[in-house]
Amino acid sequence: MTTRTIVHLMRHGEVHNPLGVLYGRIAGYYLSDLGHEMAAKVAESLKGHPITHLVASPLERAQETATPLSQILSLPITNDERVIEAGNKFEGKTVGVGPKAFLRPDRWWLLRNPMRPSWGEPYLEIAARMRAAIDDARETARGSEAVIVSHQLPVWTARRMYEQKRYAHDPRNRQCTLASLTSLTFEDDQFTGVVYSEPAGDLLPDPLKGNTFSGGA
Repeated sequence: MTTRTIVHLMRHGEVHNPLGVLYGRIAGYYLSDLGHEMAAKVAESLKGHPITHLVASPLERAQETATPLSQILSLPITNDERVIEAGNKFEGKTVGVGPKAFLRPDRWWLLRNPMRPSWGEPYLEIAARMRAAIDDARETARGSEAVIVSHQLPVWTARRMYEQKRYAHDPRNRQCTLASLTSLTFEDDQFTGVVYSEPAGDLLPDPLKGNTFSGGA
């Protein structure tokens, strides 16, 4: 008999970041009030699912997003460094809004190779660590469901990997908004499909509805 397992990749909720810093892996960035509301709404939407394993990135925003799920499901949060935010050489900088903010002459060298990408952790490395974490979560939750709370680029890279699509992409076209779920289905060990959903989509500010890019988020 075939065993079906679902691994939900959840992006964390909105972060309090009034200065617009590309925070990346910097400690001390927590969910905003709206971010907490998003996390609670997604947790409520998953209440009836047979979730037996909960994993989160060690960064504060992911831990806070996982907390309502942990409480509702009575599951401990397993920390996993492999699902942490992607490394980014712009980390800590305030660059403004939109792609033009990255085009200052002193930043050109970092933008020399978007295929890798040259400004941060290579896509292949992100994909490899995410696959390892997903494999472990799938094995632990075999025959039921698992949730991994991570970050936009790792989630999007994992999806591209399973869909066998090229990693290089326009960040503005990522289908991975705040508190969204990218749900991977496996029949035994075989990936069979992905479903994307936004249980907290009604809480998104209008400019963020649908696809959204927020560096280091």
